[in-house]
Amino acid sequence: MMTTVALALLESAQAFTAPAMRAPARSTAVTMFEEGDIGVLPPLGVYDPLGLIETRDMRRYEIMEIKHGRAAMLGFLHVIHLEAGVRFPGYLSGSAGLKFTDMPKGCFASLEAVPALGWLQILAVALACETGYAGRAFSVVKQTDDREPGDIGGEGWVRYDDPGEKAYKLNVERQNGRAAMMGITGCLAHEILGVDALYPTGGFGGEAPPEIIDMYTSFANFPSFAAV
Repeated sequence: MMTTVALALLESAQAFTAPAMRAPARSTAVTMFEEGDIGVLPPLGVYDPLGLIETRDMRRYEIMEIKHGRAAMLGFLHVIHLEAGVRFPGYLSGSAGLKFTDMPKGCFASLEAVPALGWLQILAVALACETGYAGRAFSVVKQTDDREPGDIGGEGWVRYDDPGEKAYKLNVERQNGRAAMMGITGCLAHEILGVDALYPTGGFGGEAPPEIIDMYTSFANFPSFAAV
């Protein structure tokens, strides 16, 4: 489980940092991204500390970032949903006798509570979305080369004719996706450290978080602390 989470965090971090970036000190001009492009936003602008723009397929990286951002937004909303104690009525798995109300609120606990057959169903849906299988007008279709990165909506999805409004909506989605990737990564890191995913300092109740280091015991032998 820990290995899976570590790989997922690494992939999310790669998707977050790769697109729309350029190093501040480069001798050659980069024309693939410039100010005003979708995702090139202040204060970073075109920021590429790893020099990826001239060496990688940046369309693929843009698609990865958008896809991971959307998944992270859903994931972060899911954490808020569970932490708030909201549960759907009925059964998550009728054959296993698992109700939605039986689901624990922790990220890892809820992950492990889903039966194996449920994960297979989730993977099947994801595969259908990736391949565009059984796509309909209001469903998700396959990302094709003739469409802009992230445009996987069917014919029935909303399209914005005004270029300014369209750019605004796409930039909002990109920024929210980046923030959500950082947010869900933080939630997972909090649980790994043994604190609450959303409220690692104690939550709304004001209770103190569990002590990680006993300051008086750990530093009692240091002269500066002993003198005090």
